[in-house]
Amino acid sequence: VDDAPKPFSWRLSPKMVRLFILGSERSDGLDRQISQKWFGDRSLVERSIVTLASDRGLLLIGDPGTGKSWLAELLAAAISRNSTQVVQGTAGTTEDHIKYSWNVSMVIAKGQSRESMIPSPIMTAMETGTIGRFEELTRSTSDVQDALISILSEKYISVPELDGSANTGENIVFAKPGFSVIATANSRDRGVNDLSSALKRRFNFVRIPVVTNSKSEAEIVRFRTEELLRRHQIELDVPPSLLDVLLQSFADLRASAAEAGSDDEKLESALSTAEQIGVLEDAILHSNFFGDRTLTARTLASSLVGSLARRAPEDLAILNKYLHGVIEPRSKEQGGQWPEFLDGGRDAIATLS
Repeated sequence: VDDAPKPFSWRLSPKMVRLFILGSERSDGLDRQISQKWFGDRSLVERSIVTLASDRGLLLIGDPGTGKSWLAELLAAAISRNSTQVVQGTAGTTEDHIKYSWNVSMVIAKGQSRESMIPSPIMTAMETGTIGRFEELTRSTSDVQDALISILSEKYISVPELDGSANTGENIVFAKPGFSVIATANSRDRGVNDLSSALKRRFNFVRIPVVTNSKSEAEIVRFRTEELLRRHQIELDVPPSLLDVLLQSFADLRASAAEAGSDDEKLESALSTAEQIGVLEDAILHSNFFGDRTLTARTLASSLVGSLARRAPEDLAILNKYLHGVIEPRSKEQGGQWPEFLDGGRDAIATLS
């Protein structure tokens, strides 16, 4: 049904890319519903799509767990029907990872040729006019970042090892129209390998904020919970009251972190929605494999402490203070799931201590 104009070699039009990511509505007039896959501001998705339709790369930047990589993967899948052309940025990433390397056995047997060359995911994206992804760009060294500048600027990679003049183009791999790069960067990694001004100019920045809207966050958690249960083929009841306990706990801990005077008074965890989902997943799997297939507040509290207590004794002290200062009074006032949640948290801290 997608008969709208498509830029370059895109497999879907910009409107359909947005619909694929954000889901369909009745007004779209489709014969079946398209589920929402990424939860966030509509304008961020639209700006990302517009950037990729231009000559510039797209840099998604934000705190850990805000869905940068997931959005990048969805954009690449919708535009190119392929989200696997990805380079993972680390301290060990080299130019070969974003350009090309060689099959040593073939080089020894037949010499250097196009057949013996192993193209990187970025080079493959250039040759096919599709989207290449670069995860954690700021974790790669300046040499790798500089190599990416020339790729984004010139839209070709020179292969000096191959015979051929610039006129024949045998030793040059040109990017086909439609090629672009989606990179992600962790805003907490400042100072690791800061991006140069030259590289920043090649990207449009889209900052992905932490989800703070309680309604949106609840939708994300419920969506991921249903997906988790289907994937693991688990039949387990997740009471809505326990989801409320989880959401409220993270909201309390974020508020406490915002009021903290120093990093020592904050949990090392970013307290993102992704971490919240991780806590719930841990609790569900534990209840399924080692419990009576019923999710309880005690198990949820144990998973929360186990997932968020990364530094000892700092994080344990912060969580203990939270339990005694916030959860204990609330359990006396409201009852419900809170008393059992309090007991589970205390037991978990005692075990880790």
